[in-house]
Amino acid sequence: MNLSKILKNGFLIILASLVLTACATKKTTTTTGQMQGDTYTGTDTVKELAKGVPDRVFFATNETILTTASRETLRKQAGWLRKNSDVNVILEGHADERGTREYNLALGERRANSAKDYLMTYGISSDRISVLSYGKERPVDSGSNPLAWSKNRRSVTVKAN
Repeated sequence: MNLSKILKNGFLIILASLVLTACATKKTTTTTGQMQGDTYTGTDTVKELAKGVPDRVFFATNETILTTASRETLRKQAGWLRKNSDVNVILEGHADERGTREYNLALGERRANSAKDYLMTYGISSDRISVLSYGKERPVDSGSNPLAWSKNRRSVTVKAN
């Protein structure tokens, strides 16, 4: 009788622990109005390459895949670059503060190259595009939280001439 009561209580404790653990690890798709998942979607850090053409695109953690919003921004940049064929650009790749310096430099380069490849699909010559990675060395937000990290995972298009 006493053993079955102990087993029953033990089972209830384990079940409650599992339920609480599942709730604690549930991912949300939006943490703030400026993020979708872990990708920045706000505009407070975005500058303009030209009138109506944003200068940066954002990435998810450890990713180099362009989001839908990033592709739209790069399409606008490509259109502007086609109209301004005398302008060359530098694509600066950035990462958040987490990870080693070497890893983030390589990740920043892959992000910038991802943006470069997309611009090239819209007819922009690779001769007009340089790639430079800063890794985690030039954060736009020095905070140490998910929003700051998402702002720092980016590729920025800068006029070279």
